[in-house]
Amino acid sequence: MERDKMDLTTTIIGILFAAGLSLIITNVYQITFKGERYSQSFVHTIIIMSIIVSAVMNIISDNAGVAFGLFAIFSLIRFRSAVTDAKDIAFMFFGLIVGMAAGLNQIGIAVLLTIFGSLVIFCLDKFNYGKGKDTQILKITVPENLNHEDLFEDILNEHTESHVLRKAETTNLGTMILYTYAIRSKTDIRDEDLLNMIRERNANLKVSISYLEAVES
Repeated sequence: MERDKMDLTTTIIGILFAAGLSLIITNVYQITFKGERYSQSFVHTIIIMSIIVSAVMNIISDNAGVAFGLFAIFSLIRFRSAVTDAKDIAFMFFGLIVGMAAGLNQIGIAVLLTIFGSLVIFCLDKFNYGKGKDTQILKITVPENLNHEDLFEDILNEHTESHVLRKAETTNLGTMILYTYAIRSKTDIRDEDLLNMIRERNANLKVSISYLEAVES
């Protein structure tokens, strides 16, 4: 009976710490969020998953194989979800690991991980570490009579970190060529300036830059 009470107390302590630490993690997430699709549900999910993992880890703490098997299952569940931002994935695992540590009664490790991890995230955000433009999709329409492969090569070499021709196709009943590039502009180059330079070469026809992750097929 006394052992049951101790186990229950340990479980409650683990759950409380998992809940408290996951609140800290989700606050850090909200402060440093820079994406386009903020989701309150995702914030709630981090907290709920952390609490659930904490309780389950406490129950099966005597069986390490089952514990890590459970973690693998949670990982698979995550990858079947609609989370698209790599940073969101990191926060999800952050909450899960803290919940695991709290559930295994490793409170010191859970607290240390939360504090250290949060500080690292704050520093990365504050100093804008790894700053650079995302991959962009550049589409250029060219009259068929101006069509040749190296028409924009000097502009792209000078003003982008990288560029790759992804697609070339005819349009407007074959009178136009549409080139699609995947590029990464240099950080000091404005999209408007790059568009204007290209328009001087393509007879002022349509040019567009988007930040889609993949080229439409």
